[in-house]
Amino acid sequence: MARRQPESTWPPPPREAPTCALCERAVPQLTEHHLLPRSQGRRQGLRVTDLPTAMLCGPCHKFLHRTFSNVELAREYRDLAALRGHEDVQRFVRWLRTQPATKAVWVR
Repeated sequence: MARRQPESTWPPPPREAPTCALCERAVPQLTEHHLLPRSQGRRQGLRVTDLPTAMLCGPCHKFLHRTFSNVELAREYRDLAALRGHEDVQRFVRWLRTQPATKAVWVR
């Protein structure tokens, strides 16, 4: 009786792309966004490692920092629900969802 070779695990199965917490698109790479900006958290005596974060795609992350100051983010938009409730964010996310995840998106 011949021995069977174990089934190969190569190539590994493709991994699912991570999902942006704001626009919910599957993108190849995410960045860490501090919901309470680091500068504001340090002023409150918090360690950077204790600050709440969300994983965002590059365009969403850039949009937030171009739209809001760190003070605004700290005071009014400390969670994803508050960010999603802002009219400009809603408009941007609605448009961004129509763009392919592999396309480079310029944020003004």
